[in-house]
Amino acid sequence: MAEASRTSEARRDAVFGRWVIFSPARSRRPTDLKSHGPANPSPGPGPDDGNAPRPSCPFCLGRESECAPEIFRVPAPDASSPWRIRVIENLFPALRRDVEPPPPPEEGEEPVGAGECAVRGFGFHDVVIETPRHDVRLWDLDAEGVGDVLLAYARRVRQLAEHPAVKYVQVFKNHGASAGASMAHSHSQMIGTPFVPPSVTSRLNCMKEVFERSGKCSLCEIQCKDILVSETRNFSAIVPFAASYPFEIWIIPREHSSFFHKIDQDKVLDLGSLLKNILEKLCKQLNDPPFNYMIHSAPFGLSSSCMPYTHWFLQIVPQLSVTGGFEMGSGCYINPVFPEDAAKILREIDCSI
Repeated sequence: MAEASRTSEARRDAVFGRWVIFSPARSRRPTDLKSHGPANPSPGPGPDDGNAPRPSCPFCLGRESECAPEIFRVPAPDASSPWRIRVIENLFPALRRDVEPPPPPEEGEEPVGAGECAVRGFGFHDVVIETPRHDVRLWDLDAEGVGDVLLAYARRVRQLAEHPAVKYVQVFKNHGASAGASMAHSHSQMIGTPFVPPSVTSRLNCMKEVFERSGKCSLCEIQCKDILVSETRNFSAIVPFAASYPFEIWIIPREHSSFFHKIDQDKVLDLGSLLKNILEKLCKQLNDPPFNYMIHSAPFGLSSSCMPYTHWFLQIVPQLSVTGGFEMGSGCYINPVFPEDAAKILREIDCSI
């Protein structure tokens, strides 16, 4: 459909179950939609020494003692080369690992009953420092370097899965101050919770409904032709059919898989290459926008009967618009860019020049 003839349209998403209103009249041309503020307002090291730490940045090489305790590093501390990735505790955690976990529910009892409820603030909140250099962004690394960051996520998630009180781990990255990043140095985070977050339960319930009706997984059945941005042997990057946000991207395993943390070495290199390419495209087209990405995986201890409809994926959300009262009140988003238009624009971007 030609851009000029677009009229408003409402679409329902088959993964989150959300309604989205596409209203191109609310925006300029899709190609004009760009970030107007610096995503990373804190400057990097000076030009004379790219390895020099910023005076105020504890994530830089040489400032390790100023951080919260280290969980592991890549390569290991006894390696001859300096670290490339560090996983550390968050100095200001949302949940605390040093408090007693809530008691497990009695047999046959629901984990959380109806009505108000409060439990101890137990959990894990970790930081993944993706590079020792302050002036390097995630997509400035080569595909293997991005893949190593993803492997660090998976390794830490597997460790947290061993704790009997941790039910879910949310891996996420905030890039830019308006996307929630409090540190300019490239990093990502993960929070392990003693409960399954409601949005995760809602996502699984929606995918279950689709599976019970069609016998097919919502993500396996996505038709990629018009919304495809890029693909590799193992992954597809699409603008989802009912994208809640302009230029939102999902990177989806082409082979059905429920758990991100079970990814293997071959697939992680493939994912690293595709994630790097997509972030480069967004940076080039949208003027290095603030963004968030989240890895949506299955909760630990999921019943085998749920596996056919649970499928992990990575969601990237550039922060190009403001969430208003209608979105907050209704849970229904307004997107000024049709997914097919966004996908076409991003498909055509050549990041090799």
